[in-house]
Amino acid sequence: MAEQQVIVIGAGMGGLAAALRLAVSGLRVTLLERGMHPGGKMREVIIDKARIDSGPTVLTMRPVFEELFAMAGTSLDDHVTLRPAEILARHAWSHDQRLDLFADIERSVDAIGDFAGAVQARLFRAFCARADDMWRTLEQAFIHLPDPTPLSLVLDSGLIPVARLKPYSTLWRDLGRFFPDPRLRQLFGRYATYVGSSPFQAPPTLGIVAHVELAGVWMVQGGIQRLPEAVAALAKRHGVDIRYGTTVREIGTEQGRARSVLLSNGERLTADAIISNADVAALASGKFGQTPRRAVRRQPRSARSLSAITWSLHTETAGFPLVRHNVFFCRDYAAEFNAIFKHARLPDEPTVYVCAQDRDDAAKNPDGDRERLLCLINAPPRGDYQPFTSAEIERCEEQTFNLLTRCGLQVDLGPDNRVVTTPTQFEQLFPATGGALYGRTSHGWRGPFSRSGARSKLPGLYLTGGSVHPGPGVPMAAISGRLAAESVLADLTST
Repeated sequence: MAEQQVIVIGAGMGGLAAALRLAVSGLRVTLLERGMHPGGKMREVIIDKARIDSGPTVLTMRPVFEELFAMAGTSLDDHVTLRPAEILARHAWSHDQRLDLFADIERSVDAIGDFAGAVQARLFRAFCARADDMWRTLEQAFIHLPDPTPLSLVLDSGLIPVARLKPYSTLWRDLGRFFPDPRLRQLFGRYATYVGSSPFQAPPTLGIVAHVELAGVWMVQGGIQRLPEAVAALAKRHGVDIRYGTTVREIGTEQGRARSVLLSNGERLTADAIISNADVAALASGKFGQTPRRAVRRQPRSARSLSAITWSLHTETAGFPLVRHNVFFCRDYAAEFNAIFKHARLPDEPTVYVCAQDRDDAAKNPDGDRERLLCLINAPPRGDYQPFTSAEIERCEEQTFNLLTRCGLQVDLGPDNRVVTTPTQFEQLFPATGGALYGRTSHGWRGPFSRSGARSKLPGLYLTGGSVHPGPGVPMAAISGRLAAESVLADLTST
């Protein structure tokens, strides 16, 4: 096996994890990345030399990464410094309606009791217990399997536990049993957006996010980009040939099997196996040639997940006591998702996520007057067929920051202190997606089973990343890298 060659396309977390695992197993691995840095959607925007996290901003499921580094003979703590968040997020609905959720469930119970009453606090505890139960049902029988099906889930977990998941319901309907307070129903409905979906169409199983967050949310010292940099450095130490600034034009086939890649400079590289960390939509659209487009399931535009408009800022703020993670809710949640998913337009008033990268749990900015912010709203993924006009973006910006002002946060929006990224720019970064950031949606009971697995329909071509099973998010992408590497190893060993 030492002479066998694997090519990995894309240095997102899935591609990095797969490359590292294969190299440790003795294979020769070449990792090709179009950009100049590892990380994929874990990107940084630089303003006035300030590095601003402008993609994922937190790390969850820490054991996934501890296992990855241990597999390579080292430890996670030797390469990155993680700090646990005590306040998971600060939420606001108006100037005087605020609620913190904590990593300590008892502190959250007390906070919810003060915010919405004792009955609601008791129901929150019941919701967390249900999230734990769902996690036990799904962890091994769904998340860590390479290509689960509804039948395999029932066979592995049992009919009764699967029935308790209420797969034919929706997250929004299920939350109504636990949160009579509409503000809390809105808060926990936001879990659907973690996988780019609507709480009004996604299944109740996304309630497992409560379990994941209570297990620990971690901040990476120096910015989350330090994590993929550490994995890339470790992969190079184990012999992975990482080539940045390298674009793959085509995946070549031979006798019905993926066997080579053609680079934009005309060079062709051959391999025994190829792993694609690109969005499956790029394969399906023919970005890598006509034969590979049949290797994955085609999806209509209506199946695309959320895109976003983001403002990366190095600026001054006043008023609202920001912590690291903050969510400012709109007044009509149903209208927000109806606008995005039904009408493919920007909502009249969006919910806004604000990551204050320099803040701590005490709401203090340690670095002086200017601070690093990422402001994000959900948007429809139409960056490839109907880009938003400058007037639409300006109107959306006004609505976004008006909502922040209504909740007590003033942000200085100077002409030179911000970088705005729209679905059009996300489409340029991740071609053929329209700017969708999470692959396809998880709508309906079949939604979680609709993603492609580690093995594509084309022999020799394997898939990893947030657009394939088990789904989007940094830890899920790392898991997909493990599943792809294990599939490659199993297939190459059997041939």
